[in-house]
Amino acid sequence: MNLKDTIRTIPDFPKKGIMFRDVTTLMTSRRGFAESIIQLSAPFQDIMLDNIVGIEARGFVFGAAVAYELGAGFVPIRKKGKLPFDTYEEAYDLEYGHDVLEMHADAVRRGEKILVVDDLLATGGTAVAAIKILQKAGAKVVAAAFVVELPELGGRKRLEGMGIEVQSLVEFDGQ
Repeated sequence: MNLKDTIRTIPDFPKKGIMFRDVTTLMTSRRGFAESIIQLSAPFQDIMLDNIVGIEARGFVFGAAVAYELGAGFVPIRKKGKLPFDTYEEAYDLEYGHDVLEMHADAVRRGEKILVVDDLLATGGTAVAAIKILQKAGAKVVAAAFVVELPELGGRKRLEGMGIEVQSLVEFDGQ
């Protein structure tokens, strides 16, 4: 199955010149969604991961399913102000502005092996912020896995520059 064919492209969203890659169409495809989880999980089957970390919001969907597939726990990293307990936080820049991510301070333990999962890797800003939060908590980020990658925006290079292995299922040219 070609997963790329299940992802809808919406021109000029959220602003002119951007080609938005909409993974909700992949998620509504029974075969496509199941295949994406199998492919995201496959490289990590032989690693005893402690937790899968999903980044808000679509990373929750893919990350929780990968956690189930790999027999690991699931940890959400959320936008600021959504978590009710003590948190680690990290500010980051987006393609269209800036934001802050948070994780409960007790969500992972020092030395735990973590896989970060999200739907899209563009500039890498969101993933870098999530990884920095996990490093503050003392966790070891083994890799980061994405459904879609936009290679021209350089996110892979940023993550690999931090020593993080990167996996992605499909690539699209442009923004």
